[in-house]
Amino acid sequence: MPNWVVISSLATAGGTLVLAGATFASVRSANRSARVAEESLLAGMRPLLMPSRPEDPPIKVGFADDHFVQVRGNGGTAEILGSAIYLTMSVRNAGTGIAVLHGWRAEMTQDISVLAHAKCPDVESFRRLTRDLYIAAGDVSFWQGAIRDSQDADAPEVSKRIRSRERFFVDLLYGDHRGGQRVVSRFSVQPRESAEDWYVTVSRHWNVDLPDPR
Repeated sequence: MPNWVVISSLATAGGTLVLAGATFASVRSANRSARVAEESLLAGMRPLLMPSRPEDPPIKVGFADDHFVQVRGNGGTAEILGSAIYLTMSVRNAGTGIAVLHGWRAEMTQDISVLAHAKCPDVESFRRLTRDLYIAAGDVSFWQGAIRDSQDADAPEVSKRIRSRERFFVDLLYGDHRGGQRVVSRFSVQPRESAEDWYVTVSRHWNVDLPDPR
């Protein structure tokens, strides 16, 4: 005769197994949907800084010590006044979210082979901005930086490049308005041939909090 106790136990175990499989599949699907939704949300908040366009209007930039400069589209300024070095760039946010600038650093390397294989700079090496700079998605604004201490490690080389009108690089660290999705963008600052200001291009972007695209 059939052992109904055993059959009942097997049926219960089978039903439990099927239910567990369905629950696992449902949870996995929900997690996948949540990840997709999160990625879509982050994509909508992601900033990306680029040089502004030549036709963009000039911007007046003021420093904390009441020094003012005017930086034109697709350009920058580099000045030495006394022991202070003043730097600006006109930039636009080509991303979909607000860009909040965190810091900057000067990169003096000229070796193209080194630059081509450069890794993302350590975020601890960036100078913190003295004020928050926000750039809305699709908008044009500016970056500014100053070196006021003649004993600063970067001061001699930056001063030399400015006086001899040689190219140098500025790395900007920024992220979204929640403090995440940090990016480092490397801008090349080159002298214009027929003007006193400088021409700005971008050469590299690194993701700090996300997988690198390359």
